[in-house]
Amino acid sequence: MCPHPYLFDELRVVTAGGELDVSTVPAFTRGLEDARHDSGRLFLIVDLVGVSFMDGSVLDPPCAAWEDCHERLGTVRVPHNRTGASPVFRAAGLLEHFPRYASAQDAWQGIPADRAAAGRGT
Repeated sequence: MCPHPYLFDELRVVTAGGELDVSTVPAFTRGLEDARHDSGRLFLIVDLVGVSFMDGSVLDPPCAAWEDCHERLGTVRVPHNRTGASPVFRAAGLLEHFPRYASAQDAWQGIPADRAAAGRGT
């Protein structure tokens, strides 16, 4: 887990890796809360590409971040891989809120993973 979010104007990036479960959710929650400490519009990227395992106990923090950012007219985008976080978002019915982005760069540019893969294939 990156202890301090990266800051680029209104954009903040929080990165997590390894396993996200009930034992790591407190640090994950703090990271997302720290990234949202200022007021005003906020664009948050929660980079979960390096997450190898995630369980449902980790869903509340990104959902709280999503609600907070949308109330502030911002966004939350979550780059994640097919084996770590994607199955959990899919099972919880949250892919509408958290569509898959292949990288933080793609998330910043608003290019979902399926569109990025299609573009690379041409």
